[in-house]
Amino acid sequence: MGCAALTLLTPTAAYHGNFGGVTSVRVLEGLSEGFSLPATHALFSRWTPRWQSTRVVTLVCSGEQLGYLVGMLFGGLFSDYGFAGGWPSVFYLLGSTGCIWALLWFLLCFSSPSTHPQISQAEREYLEAAVGPRVEKVKTPWRKIFTSMPVWACCVTKMAYVWGYQTLVNGLPLFYYDVLGFDMTTNGLLASLPYLASAFMLVVTGMLADWLRAQVGLSTTTVRKIFCTCGMILSSMFLIVSPYLGCNRVLVVVAMIVAMGCLGMAWASLSVNALDLSVVHAAVLLGISNTAATLSCIAAPQVIGALTNYNPSRAQWRKVFYIAASIEWFGCLFFILFGSGELQSWQDDALDANSE
Repeated sequence: MGCAALTLLTPTAAYHGNFGGVTSVRVLEGLSEGFSLPATHALFSRWTPRWQSTRVVTLVCSGEQLGYLVGMLFGGLFSDYGFAGGWPSVFYLLGSTGCIWALLWFLLCFSSPSTHPQISQAEREYLEAAVGPRVEKVKTPWRKIFTSMPVWACCVTKMAYVWGYQTLVNGLPLFYYDVLGFDMTTNGLLASLPYLASAFMLVVTGMLADWLRAQVGLSTTTVRKIFCTCGMILSSMFLIVSPYLGCNRVLVVVAMIVAMGCLGMAWASLSVNALDLSVVHAAVLLGISNTAATLSCIAAPQVIGALTNYNPSRAQWRKVFYIAASIEWFGCLFFILFGSGELQSWQDDALDANSE
């Protein structure tokens, strides 16, 4: 709700010509957004059976991708044809939608099956048996968490994933404009299509990952490493290839769509890894790994700006994509060596302390 309300205030801050005011609003939006993902993972840990965790998390994360799609699509369209001078209408539309969504969340969201007033008794009993005992007020084993290599692997690989992701998120509209010469409306439409591919891939790979675990018998660790490797390596290959496709707009756009779709395969591994390592501390682990990943959210746009701001040529964009690909390879290798999909020992410590 805070982020949506602040979004509505962004045009007002911009109209007053106060750079500090706009920056402050955007920083507060980021602080507000920081609550949502750890809180969502806390809900996952109370509502999701372990053998269904991938499909549930990826289904929810696909909604995030669809949100980007809508934002990109309507962002370009309303910037050209919207009310209130064009671009401000983007903030008014999406901010209002966010406020409505928050109200629905307050009405429909409940912390656990035991507190939900509308589900059946059979469903409540099934979920409580499948998810396990609800653990409250446990001490967080900070030392064990920060000395755990699987946790470090999750953090490092998320940083690498988000670097590639932010290169696409921040770079695609600029690349389409600087190199391919698309106008804003076309730019918004084409920049939104990769998110549709990512949303589709998230849902498919989430179901496939759980099927491989339940029906084929692969370990969770093996499944996580397979999807992480396929997603990040394939995505980086299409990033490298795209600047060499010349002025063929269709091929370049298809390459970017496929790159984002492949990256969604890796998210089927990384988005759920906190739940793999500890159900009890899933929200804490998600907060830690996302904080690490946010460093890439800060650094990747800076690198794009430094390389393309004064010389937005195809050669400079090639450097941007090379850097993103190399970082993705490093993160993938780190996860292969140190990543895990199994419950860690401090998960058992929390359960034992709660039973006592």
